[in-house]
Amino acid sequence: MARQVPIHAKPLVYRRALARGDLALGSRARAAVGRRRVEKGDPIAAAEIAGLAAVKRTPELLPHCHPIPITGARVEVAATRTGVRAEVEVEAVYRTGVEMEALMGVTIALLTVWDMVKYLEKDARGAYPTTRLGPIRVLAKEKRAAPEAAA
Repeated sequence: MARQVPIHAKPLVYRRALARGDLALGSRARAAVGRRRVEKGDPIAAAEIAGLAAVKRTPELLPHCHPIPITGARVEVAATRTGVRAEVEVEAVYRTGVEMEALMGVTIALLTVWDMVKYLEKDARGAYPTTRLGPIRVLAKEKRAAPEAAA
């Protein structure tokens, strides 16, 4: 049986989640990402927009997630020594948390980069010997009385 857990009786609470993830890339892809120029365009800019879109669309892809009125979101993607790092922070005043939205934003941001540089990552057989997604994790989760309730 599939079901969405009822949350109507839970109080409105300020919630914040911060998630981070990494994408390991080979030297050719790292160089292209560092220049912010690959055949498909700027992978950093595309990943940040894709991550933000993913935050908003999380309940469409995870069937047990409730649609949440997001009150703030931040997506930062940056080149690193080993590839790319994405960090996503999501805020809401609602009855359930926002960690799935933050994790979805990180994952989609990193997959966007992978998609854009895959032609640089493939070996002669079409495999990805150096490309690695992860770890992806929640770094912080906050829950406290909603600002409106405190006033």
